[in-house]
Order: sequence, then structure tokens, then C-alpha cells
Amino acid sequence: MIDPMSGALSLVFETSTPLASLALAGPSGILAQQKFSSDRNHNAMLFAPLSELMKGENRQNIGLVLVGSGPGSYSGTRVGIAAAQGVAITLGCPAVAMPSILAVPSADGGAPCLAIGDARRGSYWWAHLEHSNLVSEPALCEATELLDLVAAAVADGHTVFSFETADRFSLPETLADKVVLEVPDAGRLWKTWLAVDPETRLAWAAQIPQPVYLKPPHITPSKRAPLLRP
Repeated sequence: MIDPMSGALSLVFETSTPLASLALAGPSGILAQQKFSSDRNHNAMLFAPLSELMKGENRQNIGLVLVGSGPGSYSGTRVGIAAAQGVAITLGCPAVAMPSILAVPSADGGAPCLAIGDARRGSYWWAHLEHSNLVSEPALCEATELLDLVAAAVADGHTVFSFETADRFSLPETLADKVVLEVPDAGRLWKTWLAVDPETRLAWAAQIPQPVYLKPPHITPSKRAPLLRP
């Protein structure tokens, strides 16, 4: 695993929300960052800013590729991970996925906070963060449990944030007003990589990059009869 303070550059992808970003970072910090906005078209808009960051000598000096794994836009996250893996294979360097929810202003400094999101079809997701890391993995819940989680976090003085506006949640106005709208970006993802302990970095690096799955991947059974009978 690349030492974050080595001379090698890191290329960072964050595409888990419609406001996506790429960054090039080195031992001295963020060298360049490109942002673009796209709801469902990340695959078409990603490559121009990517080419800009990889031009010249930058390409040969990249020793690590980081990518946000969500939760968030499933299609956007998949595009970012696929592109990150493709670049890493081409350059012969590691590709490491890390949770996008760590790369927001509320998570700076390691203060406790609660991340929430709309998982669609009447369900929601949540995760507790502290010390620039996950206290609990993102988990699904119903509206009543979400209300209890948000109320408890607010009572404890913890920040509650979401990638989505508060009207996506079935919360009373007194709690909805406490939900802060924040989105991750590639620069903050890099800063989080520096902030976590070496054991956490090694644990992330040991995993195959993939999106944070809130539900098991859906598989549609074939409607065709089996060709071979037992």
C-alpha cells in the first residue's frame, strides 16, 4: 500500500452524488480538482476531467487510485468504481474504495454525526460516524426507526446530514430543520484517507472495490425452461 506521504500522486474519484468530482493529490495536498454535475450521465461526463488530471507527467507519477463507494447514487458510484479500477489496472497501481459519507464537512475533525438517506420504496438508511470513520455500517430502517434515530442524535447534540434534501424523509418539521444537506467531494475523500489510522487503510485496501450495498443485488430469474432436465 502506498504511503500517503510518499512522492507518488493519488487520483481520487467521488461520483456517488449528482455533484461529482475528481482530484489529484500529493504529499503537499490537493494539486488539482475537477467537478461536474450530472444526474444519470456520469459515464459520459467523467472522462474529460479525468483526461485533464492525467495529462503530462501526472500519469506516470500516480501510485494510488481512491474512489468513494457510497451510499448514494448506485449508477454514479458504479461508474466511478469502474473507471477507478480501469485506471489502476492501466497504471499498475492499487485501487481502494472508501465510504463516501466520510467525505463531508460534518465528518471533519471526527465529531460524532448521523448520516441518513432515502433507500426508496418506503425505506431509509443510516450510519453513525465518529473519529473520521464508521461506528456502524450503513443499515436499512423504516420511517419510525429513522425518526427515533434522528431525534436521539439531535438530543445528543450530534449533527445529522444527508446527501438529499430533508423533504425526502418522513420527519416532523422540528427534526427536518436539523438535517444538513451535504455532499462529498474528492478532495475531502483524500483528506479522510490521511486522517484514518493505518489499520483502517489496510482494511479498505484488502477489499475488492464495490459500491456499498444497502440491499442484496437483485437477480431476475430466467423465464426460460432449463435446457437440461435432471
